Amino acid sequence: METKKQKDKVEKVMHEFKEGTLKSGKDGIGGKVTKRDQAVAIALSEAGLSKKRK
Repeated sequence: METKKQKDKVEKVMHEFKEGTLKSGKDGIGGKVTKRDQAVAIALSEAGLSKKRK
């Protein structure tokens, strides 16, 4: 189950990807993200949804 805040974060990151402004690495220092799968992984990670749950 995800909260509204988590959904908003995923939406924000995916919007950045579509605009071409999403960057990889800590604090967005890395290169531009060009693959959708990588953008999804970043979005889930930032929203705290990529962690395994028991």
